[in-house]
Amino acid sequence: MDESALRQLLIDTACDSVRLGLNRGTSGNLSARVPGGFLITPTGIAYGDLKPADLVRLDAHGVAAPGQLKPSSEWRFHCDIYAARPDVGAIVHTHSRYASALSCQRRELPAFHYMIALAGGDSVRCAQYATFGSAQLSANALAALEDRHACLLANHGLITTGADLKHALALAEEIESLAAQYCAALASGTPVLLDAAEMARVLEQFKTYGKQDRH
Repeated sequence: MDESALRQLLIDTACDSVRLGLNRGTSGNLSARVPGGFLITPTGIAYGDLKPADLVRLDAHGVAAPGQLKPSSEWRFHCDIYAARPDVGAIVHTHSRYASALSCQRRELPAFHYMIALAGGDSVRCAQYATFGSAQLSANALAALEDRHACLLANHGLITTGADLKHALALAEEIESLAAQYCAALASGTPVLLDAAEMARVLEQFKTYGKQDRH
């Protein structure tokens, strides 16, 4: 995909995050890897008002060329995730209701449901708290994302990653749904968690989950 098409896709995906109830107004931020760096949504502009030229292109060190808008205040963890994780092609950060509620309790999302495995392990960890936009928040997020595709940010929200924008957004939607289910389970009693052996079986199954064999 050329950069022009990717810019439009990034805007469309950002608007989808609002349509799905994962973000509101100017909350959250999204990015996509490009050769030598990444594109990220700018700070303070509602997604529906964005034009392709408004997206900010940062290099691999997070440096923007002159004349661009200011990037999201969270550009740093996007930059550091891309540097540490060559498998990641896109990042979605949301302030969605239930994922954020759990993050405010500094709870991880445990293996109460087998679909937790979509995030790459037997839990969605909650990164330790740090001020938004800080290098410490980025370091904490990287630690929570080790061997995972998603993490919560304490008192903040959710990060999901994917090979592309479609997969990163789909995972954000799924994690928010699971967070809502977990909150409902907590409200009605004590959820029964799947054990490590069962989650290992599920993770093995997920290696081919949803993949069609062509004959």
